[in-house]
Amino acid sequence: MNFDLSIFWEYLLRPSSVYLHGLWLTLSVSVIAQAFGTALGLFIALAQISKFSALRVPARVFVWAFRGTPLLVQIVFIYTGLAAANLFRFEDIDLGLFILPGNIQAGILALTLNEAAYMAEIIRAGIGSVGVGQTEASKSLGMTYPLYMRRIILPQAARVVIPPLGNEFNAMLKNTTLLSVIGVPELLLATQMVTSVTFRVFELYLVVACYFLTLTTLWGFVQQRIERRFGDPAARVVAQQSPSIFRKMFGLGEGRETR
Repeated sequence: MNFDLSIFWEYLLRPSSVYLHGLWLTLSVSVIAQAFGTALGLFIALAQISKFSALRVPARVFVWAFRGTPLLVQIVFIYTGLAAANLFRFEDIDLGLFILPGNIQAGILALTLNEAAYMAEIIRAGIGSVGVGQTEASKSLGMTYPLYMRRIILPQAARVVIPPLGNEFNAMLKNTTLLSVIGVPELLLATQMVTSVTFRVFELYLVVACYFLTLTTLWGFVQQRIERRFGDPAARVVAQQSPSIFRKMFGLGEGRETR
């Protein structure tokens, strides 16, 4: 195997502007799509538990459709399929400071809709974990539905939702690589452009793997801190007694008795 270690370290420690742009695009698309997907998922979750079938049925069909089809198919359908059918075409938008290309708009929309379907189920389960007695007590105090959902139910459900929310963002970081099929120059497509010039495929794909491993590891630390700060008190005690992220990754200290 012709592995050039110098090229690997060169692109890993001193990435080119193409890599840096791909890294920035990966992070920005992930954050935007996760934020919009979580917000939309909240409304879909509330629609799913609504007593009105006009809200409940479309919400359940949405979740069924987007959870039951591959994300790659959704991305291609939204960007290419809609344009081929002359239903909608994503045009570049001039935002003043920068131009937002149509393929990035389609990618963010596809990731948002897909994430909303999964977050809707996570939030619905979080709401269901709150005791029914608290809902009845809120009603007996004269609280309206929006009021007791905002003050009583959702804050408690958030403690259950936060851990899987962190896992979803971890997956979102990796799912951005699928946007390369519609020409979004995120990390994977940036690597493909560099390999087409240098022909150092193994070294550069190993570099992009290290980049994603670094991103997900750093987010693991952030997620652990968030869970300990805002998670359920009982789960917080378990988290404090559980092994650190390094122990989880490398199996250090396994088999020791916890006192």
